[in-house]
Amino acid sequence: MQRVLIVEDEPKLAAILRDYLKAASYDTEWIADGNAVIPAVRENAPDAMLLDLMLPGRDGLDIMRELRQFSQIPVIMVTARVEEIDRLLGLELGADDYICKPYSPREVVPRVKAVVRRPANSTPQTTTELSLQVDPATHSARLDGQELDLTPVEFRLLHTLAGAPGRIFSRDQLLDHLYDDHRVVTDRTVDSHIKNLRRKLEAVRPGDTIRSIYGVGYKLDL
Repeated sequence: MQRVLIVEDEPKLAAILRDYLKAASYDTEWIADGNAVIPAVRENAPDAMLLDLMLPGRDGLDIMRELRQFSQIPVIMVTARVEEIDRLLGLELGADDYICKPYSPREVVPRVKAVVRRPANSTPQTTTELSLQVDPATHSARLDGQELDLTPVEFRLLHTLAGAPGRIFSRDQLLDHLYDDHRVVTDRTVDSHIKNLRRKLEAVRPGDTIRSIYGVGYKLDL
């Protein structure tokens, strides 16, 4: 049974989330204090985390910064802040998705399923004379022999682009591959994930590994 860590300081909301996730066959753990999150993850890493931004003890964004230094577990940030800068900051820190309060608890279950799911195809995908290897079975990717440290959303994004090198994917097409629910997100959500993925690829191989085609979308160019 997959385990979801709920980091939420509102007991009633946390209890509702636990009920919905348990009904969907997820095990759950609840933490209300921001200071307790990192030690809990280090001791027993969950399969996914729902992380509220406004927490006693320690802010959610600060938790994300430290978390991504040692773990790539899927994280859905939960926030009452609606400013775009907060949303983008959370994604750039390595969050896989975000939900804005107020929200329906029914919305959470498909979001969790989306970030923890793995591609069904177990055949490694290789492009450009073995320079890039993407293996859904192990959820790993290597560029020029060097393993890439990707979040689950970044992996699915690379997996999609690598499936057709040189093909231009629109933002809508990439969203269709990244999420299997019907969420409403902005184009900047894709742009933020592309920015992070491009930075990690270019750390191994400098240059435009993912090219932006103005007014159209993105393509993998290795």
